[in-house]
Amino acid sequence: MISLKQFKYFIEIVEAGSYSRAAEKLYIAQSALSRQIKELEDELQTALLTRDARQFELTPAGQLFFERGKRILEDIDDTLLQARQVGKGAQGVIRLQHSSSVILTPRISNALARTLDEHPGVTLDVSMLPSENQTLEIEEGRADLGLLRLPTLRRHPHIQVREIGSERLMVAVPPHSPLAARDNLELAELSEEAFISIPHKDRGGLSYLVANLCLEQGYFPKPARALSRKSSQLNLIEAGLGIAIVPECMQLTAPAGVRFVPLARGSLLSAVGLATRRDADPLVAAFAEALAAKLA
Repeated sequence: MISLKQFKYFIEIVEAGSYSRAAEKLYIAQSALSRQIKELEDELQTALLTRDARQFELTPAGQLFFERGKRILEDIDDTLLQARQVGKGAQGVIRLQHSSSVILTPRISNALARTLDEHPGVTLDVSMLPSENQTLEIEEGRADLGLLRLPTLRRHPHIQVREIGSERLMVAVPPHSPLAARDNLELAELSEEAFISIPHKDRGGLSYLVANLCLEQGYFPKPARALSRKSSQLNLIEAGLGIAIVPECMQLTAPAGVRFVPLARGSLLSAVGLATRRDADPLVAAFAEALAAKLA
């Protein structure tokens, strides 16, 4: 039976160009190396090398065996490496979700890229989902990490959410609105404006935060005739259907006509959280820790 050792010895001889150099590199006697190649040829029932006292040449069978044998050994090395990585929790697919208001800004994207560099065996599967839904998906094992807008209303016993940053809130207004010419707006001034996004009774996130801020000023956001909690709300705003209070990152994906006015002189903030399971597997936990450190 042909052994992997014989594969390795034969390839080492060809690459070294001589039996003596291969024997030195392999730390075995040249006579033992010659014996292994003779046994390999006997098993194959064909000559792989033609040799004299000073040199050798590959036969056609030897050339084929060398090329394919080398690939086989490389595949085995890769398999062993991957098996070790998997055993250490260092390789796999991580399912990352983010809400429509947590845009993958350069700050977040660069942090993800650097974290991936530190975990070469990891592949990210990225999708978009509302903040409240993310915690349920992670709780039930259909996702691993979530980038969401705080607060979340539902409490899941196995989920932890850590704050990884905040952004100032701005008012997104139509291009021809009188508000577009302002340098700053106060919440109290928006009581008669139509809001494109209002909170869902069972969901937290950005719209819930905005509604509570408005309630502190004595009013509840008046709904516009067209409502959206997705990034499409900016298109509705451009069309003049209403306004929205959004994090400043939304400027990166906004249609050209939407104007952004600082709110309360930049003193009102929206926090972003990173959600994971408390008992996440080692790969996910290590990736989350590294990502959170870069975003904190």
